[in-house]
Amino acid sequence: MAAAQEIGKEPGSPLGEQVRRALRARIAEGRLQPGDRIYEQDIAAEFGVSRVPVREAIRRLQGDGLVEVRDRRRGVFVRSLGRRQIEELFDVREALEALAAERAAERAGPDGAARLGALVEQARRSLQRGDLAAMTEANAAFHDELVAASGHELLAGVLEPLHGRLAYLFRLNREPERVCAEHEQLHEAIAAGDAARAGALARAHAAASRRMVLDDLG
Repeated sequence: MAAAQEIGKEPGSPLGEQVRRALRARIAEGRLQPGDRIYEQDIAAEFGVSRVPVREAIRRLQGDGLVEVRDRRRGVFVRSLGRRQIEELFDVREALEALAAERAAERAGPDGAARLGALVEQARRSLQRGDLAAMTEANAAFHDELVAASGHELLAGVLEPLHGRLAYLFRLNREPERVCAEHEQLHEAIAAGDAARAGALARAHAAASRRMVLDDLG
């Protein structure tokens, strides 16, 4: 019943999009692991919807690069990422997040900077009390808010699936202090309106995360 409550809360949002977001969150949180199979009929029953919105959600998740449809008999699986694919994702992330940070420094204003600052503080408090799950959630929200603060609709549309494909890789964050400190520095640059510094910090932040993830792969 709890799963069904994830769907239907947003009357103006199509069911397929709500199912997509729910499945995307499960992949990011690790409840659905790379290689896990997704059964249409089980998801439909769990969420209390027909198979039509589930199929629509799966098509969109496939377009996002989060799932793969191998064939009709073998079904739908959460996509695994190889080293080369991860390298390519970070190539794109470094370039686009640097641009997002630059635009955020130019456009966020006091209100946008305040929202970013609140998430930085939330992540820091979570780290201090040892709640790494809450810290990870706050840090993910920071990246989403940074993109929103850029005021760049096309950039937001490109980065959303990219963040989704990388999210599960950050669940086991071995460098929480570094991540929080880098977000704090990035927030300061954006609040000061320093686009050049914000862009450089965002690029360095993405590069450090790349090293962490690839080190974990061995």
